Amino acid sequence: MSSTLLEVTRAGHEEVERLERLIVKELQNDPTNNKDRLFQSHRVRNMIDTITATTEKLVEIYEDKDSARKDEIAALGGQTATGTNVFSAFYDRLKEIREYHRRHPAARVVDANEEHEVLLKEEPPIEFSGEEAFGRYLDLHELYNQYINSKFGEPIEYSAYLDLFSQPQRIPRKMKSSRKYREYVENLLEYLIYFFQRTEPLQDLDRMFSKVEMEFEEQWENGSIEGWGVESQENGHVPEHTVIDLDYYSTVEELMKVAPEKLKEALAALGLKTGGTIQQRAGRLFLTKDTPLEKLDKKHFAKGSRGSEQNGVAAAPHAVSNLKEIALMEAKIIKLCDSLEETIARTKDNVVKKQALTYEEIEAEREEEETQADSESDDDEQQIYNPLKLPMGWDGKPIPYWLYKLHGLGQEFKCEICGNYSYWGRRAFERHFKEWRHQHGMRCLGIPNTKNFNEITSIEEAKDLWKKIQERQGVNKWRPDLEEEYEDREGNIYNRRTYTDLQRQGLI
Repeated sequence: MSSTLLEVTRAGHEEVERLERLIVKELQNDPTNNKDRLFQSHRVRNMIDTITATTEKLVEIYEDKDSARKDEIAALGGQTATGTNVFSAFYDRLKEIREYHRRHPAARVVDANEEHEVLLKEEPPIEFSGEEAFGRYLDLHELYNQYINSKFGEPIEYSAYLDLFSQPQRIPRKMKSSRKYREYVENLLEYLIYFFQRTEPLQDLDRMFSKVEMEFEEQWENGSIEGWGVESQENGHVPEHTVIDLDYYSTVEELMKVAPEKLKEALAALGLKTGGTIQQRAGRLFLTKDTPLEKLDKKHFAKGSRGSEQNGVAAAPHAVSNLKEIALMEAKIIKLCDSLEETIARTKDNVVKKQALTYEEIEAEREEEETQADSESDDDEQQIYNPLKLPMGWDGKPIPYWLYKLHGLGQEFKCEICGNYSYWGRRAFERHFKEWRHQHGMRCLGIPNTKNFNEITSIEEAKDLWKKIQERQGVNKWRPDLEEEYEDREGNIYNRRTYTDLQRQGLI
């Protein structure tokens, strides 16, 4: 019976004590392999979360903001509005208990120990990719592709990237103010946090990051963070927030030779307008070399880049805040990489070993690992080993490698009309022109999905072709008033419009 507030309190304390005993019992067992260790850690983590939630409810009850607990204790003592009657309160409670058992004749005492023993045998659902192999390795392929295809990255091997991703301080500071770099750092930090929570559920990540933030604030103020040293801010402008060092340029003409995109990024970082010709952009940026931002004319600033009372100063604090957030994310990445140092080393060794193997050797190694895994658990509990990330076949297993190469499934085709959706393999690409996604995109453009538009994936190309088709149809269209011919009694030939006019005037 947990209908009363005191009974809920008693049950809450009992639940906390029972879970604490289960945690002690669980941690006394020594796991035999990495998989069992992960399951044990996640079971303990789930029990700790349950204890935390139950304790928070108990705290709310003891705070007694609505005085419900106080009233219930008073009612147990027989205190009523007319006075104190202990016997009346006792018999009322006895009546309530009897009524409960009358309504629930089959009620029995549940053995809580048997119920909670099941917790020690369950296998919590933990999502790992085939590459991660229950937390033994990292899977950074998507981040690796984002790195090598960016301006701040470089074309390197995946094994070399495993050494670089944990050292963001090696990337030049002038590259870190771009939006692409911020997205890369956010994605990397998000993945590492998710991986760390799956592999080390008993670690207190919040406490770890709290310590990192305290050390970061102190180092940021002192300018002692590696790769983020405080540079001189002469004349009131902030050169570190731009991707262009104006000290290397003495005239606007020299600055015009810089790529237009870099000029736009530098202007946007300072809150200045990014439009106009290359000469106008270069001239606007060159003004900041010798003139402080607060002294620049208001016309040079983008709309909403500063307050009504400030004159060009608001863009700089915004840029400082943006770079500070990036630097803090880098500090968290470095801390997580230090904690995952052993996993990173194992990942690199595994990648190097597989790069030296042929496909046949990889298959042989996979079969050997599957044989070893069968001795640890049942076949239906094993995760499919797919190091080459081949598509799955009808039987739920990766298709053969020769079939993967034959159909060119490693070749990616993107269709802008389908919303930049990717199609893998030539066959899937050709087939998608008749599928609903492409047809819907063509309808949104107001263009009929005919054979004339096969192999066209660009929206602009489709619009241009449709315009040409419409123009050609307009030239070849049958116009009866001009092209339908009539002959009079004398053998003269006229079009329909002329013949009708002459006939109306009585000339024929």
